[in-house]
Amino acid sequence: MTSRTLLPSLLVELQAELKTAALWQERMPPTKALQSVEPFSLDTLAPEQWLQWIFIPRMQALLEAQSATPTGFAITPYFEQVWQAQPEHNRVIAVLRKIDEVSR
Repeated sequence: MTSRTLLPSLLVELQAELKTAALWQERMPPTKALQSVEPFSLDTLAPEQWLQWIFIPRMQALLEAQSATPTGFAITPYFEQVWQAQPEHNRVIAVLRKIDEVSR
């Protein structure tokens, strides 16, 4: 299977795991927070906010437009680092690892 066929289901799985881990938010952050130019918007968003409000929507938009999705990226190390003291987020990290793998 290709990343184009696996990625949509992995994004759904990521969303489900964020909800299970109580990391999903009902309210969108302020627009200004979403416009950060820093990697992972680390100056304006929490890691889970970046996943919910930046990563998932952008990947879904690329898939819906049948555009090329980024390849060769590895976002898992960032989340392993920021959540190293929070083993309750390991299932989210496991899904991110799968996303990294199919995007190679």
